[in-house]
Amino acid sequence: METDLSAGVAAPAGPGTPASRAALRNEVLLVLGVSLGYSAVYAMIDIVGRLTATQSLSKQTATLNGSAAPGRPWLDLAFQLAQIGFAVVPALLAVYLLNRDGGPAPRVLGLEPRRAGFDLGTGAGLAALIGIPGLGLYLAAHAAGINATVVPEALPKVWWAIPVLVLSAAQNAMLEELVVVGYLVTRLRQFGWGLPAVVVASALLRGSYHLYQGFGGFLGNAVMGVIFVFFFLRFRRVVPLIVAHFLIDSVAFVGYATLHNHLSFLN
Repeated sequence: METDLSAGVAAPAGPGTPASRAALRNEVLLVLGVSLGYSAVYAMIDIVGRLTATQSLSKQTATLNGSAAPGRPWLDLAFQLAQIGFAVVPALLAVYLLNRDGGPAPRVLGLEPRRAGFDLGTGAGLAALIGIPGLGLYLAAHAAGINATVVPEALPKVWWAIPVLVLSAAQNAMLEELVVVGYLVTRLRQFGWGLPAVVVASALLRGSYHLYQGFGGFLGNAVMGVIFVFFFLRFRRVVPLIVAHFLIDSVAFVGYATLHNHLSFLN
């Protein structure tokens, strides 16, 4: 049976008047402005700085989880937890705004726990589908000189390093999938955007805030964005995407922390 992807997102009470459309447009811009749109602008400025530096891009590093207070582990931990906690707020705001529309957000985004087995199993499958080719793409892009050396973690050797890396992976997953897929796709569909425009907008946004890693990071994450948007439109569930993203980042962060001294291609 043919699947209608255009009907893949429930659209509660879309904007019917110019005033309501303007309010919804401003809402989207503000949500992105305090979250991943803000990150995208900084990443685009960063890549310009990298490309105009004297050192080639492939010889530069992009550190994802670094120390916030070197030599002061307890202060460092406080900074890490505060940063992780506040970074989740825009995702909660996006869910709140969708819920305020009378969606409710759990139904619109597929956040209900009733399909836990599907969410976990499909999320693990998506993580393998994205993560394994993604590592190959990163290595190829780095070898081609179009990507910086990504350092997934550079935390001090303290007891809280691994838990913080796991929390960081969870924060990334919640923020990106709830905002860039669940919230943004739902709002763009309410605006009446066609499927190609919605997919391109979400994927380009995801790729753009990874530009600080280089063009390999941009391309890999944009492709991931296309797959994730199609999945969301088909199944109306964002939880498998959160699970997949969490697993990808957890393996990258924790795996690097435990193995980078033993595997030469990680250095």
